[in-house]
Amino acid sequence: MEDETHYKLLKILEETPGISQRELAARLGISLGKVNYCLRAVVEKGWVKMGNFRRNPNKLGYAYLLTPSGIEEKARIAVRFLKRKVDEFDALKLEIERLQAEVDCAAPCGRLSRGIR
Repeated sequence: MEDETHYKLLKILEETPGISQRELAARLGISLGKVNYCLRAVVEKGWVKMGNFRRNPNKLGYAYLLTPSGIEEKARIAVRFLKRKVDEFDALKLEIERLQAEVDCAAPCGRLSRGIR
């Protein structure tokens, strides 16, 4: 499972521990089967504890609780994810600057570029 999916999964579980797998699948934009697979993986790694609360009067069903190691892993993933996104942002800025310079050079008197900015 990739960092982005791990991070989003752990973030959603931390914010809404009683979320259903179906709702989790919708929020992550992945299949129900993949959610089940991902949940099993994070439980197996010890990042999430799954509790069955069917006897609870609130009928919560299952709750997914991040363990201390899950909270630490979420932080590590967030750092890697942020670094990758900053690198992507920097690359996009360079690409935009390069394209802007190309447009500025191609347009007589810079008329074409004024409408883009």
